[in-house]
Amino acid sequence: MLSYLFTNPLLFFVYLIALLVAIAVHEFSHAFAADYLGDPTPRLAGRLKLNPLVHIDGLGLLFLLFFGFGWGKPVGFDPFNLKNPRKDAAIISLAGPFSNFILASLLSIVLRLIILSELKSLNSIGYFLLAPIISLNVILGVFNLLPIHPLDGFKIVGGILSDEKAREWYQLERYGMIFLIMLIFPFGRASLLDLIIRPIVSILLGLFIPAGIGGGVI
Repeated sequence: MLSYLFTNPLLFFVYLIALLVAIAVHEFSHAFAADYLGDPTPRLAGRLKLNPLVHIDGLGLLFLLFFGFGWGKPVGFDPFNLKNPRKDAAIISLAGPFSNFILASLLSIVLRLIILSELKSLNSIGYFLLAPIISLNVILGVFNLLPIHPLDGFKIVGGILSDEKAREWYQLERYGMIFLIMLIFPFGRASLLDLIIRPIVSILLGLFIPAGIGGGVI
């Protein structure tokens, strides 16, 4: 993605805006779910808004720019304010990736409606503006569903396990960053993470972005 800054600056800024949108929607959804389930912590911290500036994590943004995957600033919540802390935490965690897929789906519908207009210039503009947002929402959603702490998938798995299995599962939390670094570290041409998520992302993008228009997405 960063290479576009030197080869196609306009496309780079489109992707940057798309990135900010994807992160803002993702983190806002975490905050909204927590607030809805009875925890005012995100609202009091100013996270219950769609302003990207309150949701950006510097390191996560750099990873997205350089490697095509990353994260926003984690939304903190107090489990003591939740009726069912473990299961509600899973719902809060799921809200982020789910919102990314919902946004990608809605924009996919908009893109298809634009295509139905049969106006070639409008098709190209629609693809140029919407395809990056769809792509980055899919990438962010898939990446965060990995069951590794501190990603959302870890708490989602913890929420669906039995109490005994969940206690064992949360013992792995301390090793999360080690697992994540091992996945990100490149072996040869690609990292293990790339080998895991790229096929899933490709399938979803094939569903969300109509073939036969525009060019490469990512």
